[in-house]
Amino acid sequence: MRHWINTAINKINADYQRSADTHLIKLELPQLPGIDLYLKDESTHPTGSLKHRLARSLFLYALCNGKIKRDTTIIEASSGSTAVSEAYFARMIGVPFIAVMPKQTAKSKIQQIQHYGGQCHFVDSATQMHDTAVQLAEQLKGYFMDQFTYAERATDWRGNNNIAESIFQQMSLEPHAIPHTVVMSAGTGGTSATLGRYIRFKGFSTELVVVDPERSVFYDSYHSGDTALTLPVGSRIEGIGRPKVEASFQPDVIDRMIKVPDAASIATIHWLAQLTGRRAGPSTGTNLWGALEVAKQMLANQQQGSIVTLMCDSGERYLDTYYNPVWVQEQIGDIRAYQQSLALIA
Repeated sequence: MRHWINTAINKINADYQRSADTHLIKLELPQLPGIDLYLKDESTHPTGSLKHRLARSLFLYALCNGKIKRDTTIIEASSGSTAVSEAYFARMIGVPFIAVMPKQTAKSKIQQIQHYGGQCHFVDSATQMHDTAVQLAEQLKGYFMDQFTYAERATDWRGNNNIAESIFQQMSLEPHAIPHTVVMSAGTGGTSATLGRYIRFKGFSTELVVVDPERSVFYDSYHSGDTALTLPVGSRIEGIGRPKVEASFQPDVIDRMIKVPDAASIATIHWLAQLTGRRAGPSTGTNLWGALEVAKQMLANQQQGSIVTLMCDSGERYLDTYYNPVWVQEQIGDIRAYQQSLALIA
């Protein structure tokens, strides 16, 4: 058994060695003089999203803790991107994988999970995902990966090429090498925890701003201190926002939070596509809207500096939803007011 575990870990580490780092893209925004805005493009990972890093860390964490064996079925509660990445690693080491997800998850994500050999178990609402995953793990004597609990502890926040270390290394030759602000949304809360801890560990003056969509409790919990808050519905922005406060969400490493309207998130990804010719997923819109809000505040305060945020995944996964005008009007609402506001920037 130890030989199998060692082989599985070596396969995952070999995959990492074959992968280059993701790009840091500078946006040209002449209406924001003295402020440099960057997008860390995580869509170029083998499985197409930021969650590739998380899935790798979760598998290594589980393997090194003796939770995964040769015949262990992996179960995850995920609205898509984490499940895609975990299906990839499950196939790599030869174990079965089941993703528990809402029925309304983008079809392209479901197809990608199945492409990597994973199965999809559907529930009616995001609020049912966790309990269903626990039940499946018990029935199948499998292992519930539980990204919402283990995301913040599975990643080495001190370094080891985590997302934070990568950002600061890539910024080293830029005019404002130490970012004024890093902006990140929260799904599990694992990435924001890594960013906040790394910033403090290195003694940087960078502010961590976490953005939160509608139908998510993180923002209200952060301001009230109430970790028992819940909502009866899930987020309309796939991959971020939660109906309850997850264990991986670490409010003490966050400097500030911004609530972002869902219509603003969607307007922003369409604006980004016009600006760069590249489509991004909806959580990128939440991130970028928050980064632009920070930029406006800096401009009003006559401050200069850099802001870094993340492009979490590609918009190609969402052509039938967030890039479909009929779907957007029915599910999100009118985004024109936010589009008009963004048109003043570029």
